[in-house]
Amino acid sequence: MKIAFGVDPGGLDLRESILAHLKEAGHEVVEVGSTDSENIVPYMFVGRNVAEKVTSGECKFGVVVCGTGVGISIAANKNKGARCAFVDNIWVAKDSRVVNNANIIALGGTTTSARLANEYIDTFISTEWGEGLPQFRVDRIKSGAENFAKYEDEQFGK
Repeated sequence: MKIAFGVDPGGLDLRESILAHLKEAGHEVVEVGSTDSENIVPYMFVGRNVAEKVTSGECKFGVVVCGTGVGISIAANKNKGARCAFVDNIWVAKDSRVVNNANIIALGGTTTSARLANEYIDTFISTEWGEGLPQFRVDRIKSGAENFAKYEDEQFGK
């Protein structure tokens, strides 16, 4: 699976662990953020860069990390079609996929251990949208998402 990945300086401590974990699992990683303390990319640009890779279809999912995970999730969500979920536990990692069809996971580099970050990512990318929900709920959520996409088009252009 192709995954867009980016960190700002607040995510550098998790960067190597996440990259190694994703590559060991056989994923192709497209890195678009900070690579070390000499080559930093601010969170707003990392969020945008990852969101563009995901919303264009180049990558199936995105993983973003900043100090808290909040700023970078806001930045990613400024992009049409991006559904970035800030995740700080397994339940949110799973439910953000099941109910919200999130396509980008945001993590806090200063608040999440490498072990938990990798567990959250694994849960997120292995969970299917609508998994375990009754069909009437899947239909209702899908209809709501389609209506929201129309609203996005009206507000932000196509």
